[in-house]
Amino acid sequence: MTKERDRLQSRYGSLSAERDKLQKMLNYGFQQCLRYFVRNSMSWNKARQECRSKGADLVIINSREEQEYLSQMVTGEAWIGLSDSAEEGKWMWVDNTNMTTGFWWQGEPNDYEQKEDCALIGSKFAKDKITTWADYPCEMELRAICEMKAND
Repeated sequence: MTKERDRLQSRYGSLSAERDKLQKMLNYGFQQCLRYFVRNSMSWNKARQECRSKGADLVIINSREEQEYLSQMVTGEAWIGLSDSAEEGKWMWVDNTNMTTGFWWQGEPNDYEQKEDCALIGSKFAKDKITTWADYPCEMELRAICEMKAND
């Protein structure tokens, strides 16, 4: 009985922590969006077209909490809705807003060989699940994270 009680108390603690995490995400506006992964790998532009064909767009990350959450969800690498294609060094979201807070991996963005204009989020870069962005060539084929805003 004691082992079972301890197991249940431990499980209760885990569930309580998960509930608190989900509540925190709701408080930061996560309830206003549906996010999903594009299963097939494709270029940044094709991924964006795929998202838009479903009434969504590539994900925009506006807070540390959202970054932490998405970093935990990504296995490998996935496109996000950020690029400096229009003007080198000026990172813009797909909704045409400036990037104000970045979560770049050390040494990124680096525009390696002047060919990297699209941003990804990647678990292979992360030690802390915060600094997980890198710039890559937009033609590279990766999965993507789409985001659909909830109707008000």
